[in-house]
Amino acid sequence: MSKVEKNPIKKNSDEIAISVKGVSKTFRIPHEKISSVKGAVLGAFKNKSYEEFKALDDVSFEVKKGEFFGIIGRNGSGKSTLLKVLAGIYQADKGKVEINGMISPFLELGIGFNPELSGRDNVYLNATVLGMTKKQIDEKFDSIVKFSELERFIDQKLKNYSSGMSVRLAFSVSIHANRDILLMDEVLAVGDSNFQSKCLTEFNKYRDVGRTVVIVTHDTSVVERYCDRAMLLRNGKIVEIGKADKVSNKYVFDNMSDEEKRFAEESSEESNKKNTILEKAKDVYKKAEILDVKFLDKEGKSKNSFKTGDSIDVKIFFKVIEENIILNFGFGVHSVEGGQVFGYTTDADKFKVNTNKNFVILQFESIPLLKGDYFINVSCFRSVGEICYDFKPKYRKLGIFSKGKTNNYVGLVNIKHEWL
Repeated sequence: MSKVEKNPIKKNSDEIAISVKGVSKTFRIPHEKISSVKGAVLGAFKNKSYEEFKALDDVSFEVKKGEFFGIIGRNGSGKSTLLKVLAGIYQADKGKVEINGMISPFLELGIGFNPELSGRDNVYLNATVLGMTKKQIDEKFDSIVKFSELERFIDQKLKNYSSGMSVRLAFSVSIHANRDILLMDEVLAVGDSNFQSKCLTEFNKYRDVGRTVVIVTHDTSVVERYCDRAMLLRNGKIVEIGKADKVSNKYVFDNMSDEEKRFAEESSEESNKKNTILEKAKDVYKKAEILDVKFLDKEGKSKNSFKTGDSIDVKIFFKVIEENIILNFGFGVHSVEGGQVFGYTTDADKFKVNTNKNFVILQFESIPLLKGDYFINVSCFRSVGEICYDFKPKYRKLGIFSKGKTNNYVGLVNIKHEWL
């Protein structure tokens, strides 16, 4: 059995805040779902079958004092389980966890809050759970409320708060608890962008005074901007530990590789669907159809993930249903977060499509997109503002990762520039 040991790290390792050695955690998932008291009683006399799920598999790492450490990975990779092991909520099956300092865990919204109490009462309740005395809470109460921006609502019952208001209050209490180590799990996604920025600025102050922050997130921009180092988990195992930008790029690249495998597995099924759609299209007002879109690298290999500045050929495959038609194509790139980044049409570029071919290529010598995920829209039509023959919204996802100085740029595109 593994235990979380408080302050066991020897003096010659005082610079280490968290030490994790060979930690494993397995959950038993029952095959039968019990949804009633009767089912529970009858089930007590049956042999139960379980499936074992290994959430963590021989995980070892260290976090230094004053370090901002990020943990990233896809859903089910073991991130939240690991944080709960660090907080002492879960006990690991194997391995050893050593903590040098007091922890302030902020793992799930609403833990320690009572919806029937006012915001004021919940501040005292939650702060007491975190180990603060009444005198300490009295001294910091005004600061806690001011940071949460809830002065007008502090005496209302918590059940009347929105989820964003609740998380702001919980954040504020956790930050003011003045613990040595702050554990954060995915909670930044709930607050608005201004409050997120305020919290991250406060975390930097934690680091400046020698405190430690461990954060689990899917937001690679947060990892790159604020974390000193990061760790990538996959299926409960460590894939990589190192500089935040390197680990973040690995995460994006692996996600897009998974997408490419999924596209390959679905290709035969999609081909059959497209043939069926094409047969139906002959019976309606449709004179051409988009069959597929591929992203090709400079060697002509089909991919779905590229680096900022790479050469990309967008190859649009089509079939003409009715001969002797005028045909144009449109291609648009949209951020997954929302909003079009850019769009081009053969009509606007005065490019005449050869309808005797079954494809047209839009070439980017150097793709200007910065790191992120993007959707593409593709259409074919007679001319802008006239009849649209086919339209494929969000037809494919394009993943971009960055290296070098472009990795530090913000926004969606890299515009050629220089400082004088």
